[in-house]
Amino acid sequence: MEEYKKVIAGTFDTVAIGYDSSYLRFFPNCAKHLVTLLGLRGDESALDVACGTGHATLALAGCLERGRVTGLDFSPGMLEQARAKLATTGLRCDVELVQGDMQALPWRRHFDVATCAFGIFFVADMAGALAHIASAVKPKGKVAITCFAVNYMEPLRSLLVERLETGYGVLPTPPVWKLIANEEGCRKLFTVAGLGEVHVEQRQMGYFLPDAEAWWQVVWNAGFRRMLSGLAPEALARCREEHLREIAGLRTDDGVWMDVSVLFASGTVSG
Repeated sequence: MEEYKKVIAGTFDTVAIGYDSSYLRFFPNCAKHLVTLLGLRGDESALDVACGTGHATLALAGCLERGRVTGLDFSPGMLEQARAKLATTGLRCDVELVQGDMQALPWRRHFDVATCAFGIFFVADMAGALAHIASAVKPKGKVAITCFAVNYMEPLRSLLVERLETGYGVLPTPPVWKLIANEEGCRKLFTVAGLGEVHVEQRQMGYFLPDAEAWWQVVWNAGFRRMLSGLAPEALARCREEHLREIAGLRTDDGVWMDVSVLFASGTVSG
């Protein structure tokens, strides 16, 4: 398990510099909607778990002029990018960025609300992880997450996975994320984690990419990068050329459609 965490942290250290690419703008767009689920007054204390480069952290801070936000991530590279962005915002909210493990939070019943954007599915025991996050939130406080719906980025994603598996022997990771890739799965996750008043909604956050190369920027600057990390340079170049030829065939007059179907889920801590 510790080795797996090192691999994930290493992947996100690697992609951190490009994680705020405009081609990945669904991340900040989703973060803005996520915080609306919390019903914030403006004076709360908020925790953003697996904060990455700070999309949800900054969205929370923008709503909490009289509050404070703590963002936590175990990737130093992602936190470095978050700190650089934070320094340019001029936000009045008190924001702290902490390197740490979402499965070993040092706080208990400390925050009014918590978020975890596109992070809970990196943990095998997702219900346990969500319950642990909830343990850092005061009774009656809210916890909200985002996760991908089952058909996200199709058919682009499947074309990439199939190309890597059949042409290069790269096996896909176990699809744990699919357990919560629909409304029923999200509701079950929150219920098993002990949260009540569960609300789940699915939204289409996708957009047209200008061309196949833009899709490669999505692949190269996000979690997909981990699947490519074991390829030798020659194999990587060949895979890229083959895959982008497939994606170019999907281009319309508007560009290449990138479906980003996202589930937004929230629940209330008991007590």
